[in-house]
Amino acid sequence: MSDSAAPALSSNVVAEVIDNGQISGQQILVVGLCMFFNMLDGFDITAMAIVATAVSQELQLTADRLGLIFSFALAGMMTGAMFLAPVSDIIGRRKLIILSVTLVGVSVLLTANATTLTEFVILRFVSGLGAGAMLACQATLAAEYSPEKYRSLSVAATTAGYPFGAMMTAVVAGFIMPEYGWRGMFWFGGGVTLTMGFVAWAFIPESLKYLLERRPANALQRINKILLKLKKDTLDKLPVVAREAVGKARGLVGTMTSLLAREHRVVTLILWASFFLCFATLYFLMSWIPKLMEQSGYSAETGHFAFFLFNLGGVIGIFTLGALSTRWKLTNLVFVFLFSSAVCMVIFASAPNQLTFLLTVIFFMGILQQGGFTGLYAVAAKVYPTEIRSTGIGWAIGLGRSGAVVGPAAAGFLIAAGFSMSANYYVFAVPMALGGMISYWLKVK
Repeated sequence: MSDSAAPALSSNVVAEVIDNGQISGQQILVVGLCMFFNMLDGFDITAMAIVATAVSQELQLTADRLGLIFSFALAGMMTGAMFLAPVSDIIGRRKLIILSVTLVGVSVLLTANATTLTEFVILRFVSGLGAGAMLACQATLAAEYSPEKYRSLSVAATTAGYPFGAMMTAVVAGFIMPEYGWRGMFWFGGGVTLTMGFVAWAFIPESLKYLLERRPANALQRINKILLKLKKDTLDKLPVVAREAVGKARGLVGTMTSLLAREHRVVTLILWASFFLCFATLYFLMSWIPKLMEQSGYSAETGHFAFFLFNLGGVIGIFTLGALSTRWKLTNLVFVFLFSSAVCMVIFASAPNQLTFLLTVIFFMGILQQGGFTGLYAVAAKVYPTEIRSTGIGWAIGLGRSGAVVGPAAAGFLIAAGFSMSANYYVFAVPMALGGMISYWLKVK
C-alpha cells in the first residue's frame, strides 16, 4: 500500500484490507467478541423473565407492575441505542463498547441488592441503557470488519449472541436459583459482565473505517497497529479522505438529523416502522413466555424450558438467515421469516393444550421470529454509510424499541384484565406480520 504512486483514497484502503483477500483471524476475533458481549447482554436483560415469579412474590408485585420492570429495561435500551450509540460515530466504537459493558456490569450487580419497585425500575433502566448502546455499536463494528459478501452473516452472528445469552438464563437458573435465589442470577450476570469489560479493553480494536475517515489523535499509528494484526502492509501516511466522507462529517446533532435527509428518509422511516412492530411482538414473548405458560397451568420449570426453546430456536434461525443471505436477497428472507412466525403464533394460539406440540411450535416460532428480526439489523448495517452507520442502526433499534416498551407493558395490562395466553398470542401476531410486510419494501440484497 505504501508504494502506490497516486494518493490512495480511504475508501479504497478499506476495500483492499477488508473486502479483498482472505479473512484474517483478527476479523474473526472481532465478530466473535461482539457476539460474546451480546450474549452477556442477552443474559443480563432477559434474566428478569426467569426470575419474574420469585421477584413478584418477594416484592408482592401485580402483573401490571411487573410489566413496568420489563418495560423500563427496554426503555433504557431504547434510550441507549438512540442517544449513546450515536456517540460512537464521534468518539469511536471501541470507547463506547468498553463504557457500555462496564455500565451494564455495575448496574446488574446492584440489582441483586434491590428491595423496592423503584430500585428495580431505575437499575433495570440503567442496564438497558448500556445494553442498547452496546448492541448497536457491536453490530456496526462487526459489519465494518467483514467483507461485503459475509457482512449480513457477521451481523447475524453478532446479534445471535443476545438470544443465545437469553437461552442460557434458563440453563444457569437451574444451577443458581435453587441455592442462591433470584439475587444469585444478578450476582452471576453482573460479575461476569464487569470482568468482560477488561477483555473489551484488551482485545476490541477501533473501527478501521472510523480511524481513516474521522482522523482522531494518533490515527496513523493506530491504523498501522490494526493493519499488522490483519496481516496487511502498513501505511507511510494517511490516505486522502473520500470527498463524500469529508462532506458528511458532522457533529452529533448533524449526524442524527442526516438520517432524515432526502437520500435516507424513505429507508429510515421504513426501518423504524419495521423495528417498532417486530420489537413489540418479540419482547412480548421474551418477557412473558415463562409467566404465560405458568398461567396456563404448567410448572415454572416448564415455563423456563419453553423460554429456552424459544431462544435456542432464535440462535438457529439467526445463523440460518445469515447463511441464506449469502445466496438470496436479504429483505426477501426477512419477509418470509417474519410473516411465517406470525402464522406460527396463530397456530400456537389455536392449538389444543398439548404440551409437546406447544413446545414444538414455540421452538419454530423462535427460529422464524428471531432469525427474521435479526435480518433487520443486517439491513440497517447495509443501507447506511460509515459516517452515520452507528447512528442509523442505533435510531432504528431505539425508536423501534419503543415497541419493546409498549409490548410487555400492554401484555401485563391484558393479563391483569383476564386475557388468556391464546388471546395474547392472537393480538401480538398482527404487528409481527405487518413488520414483515413493510420490511419487504426495502429491497436490500
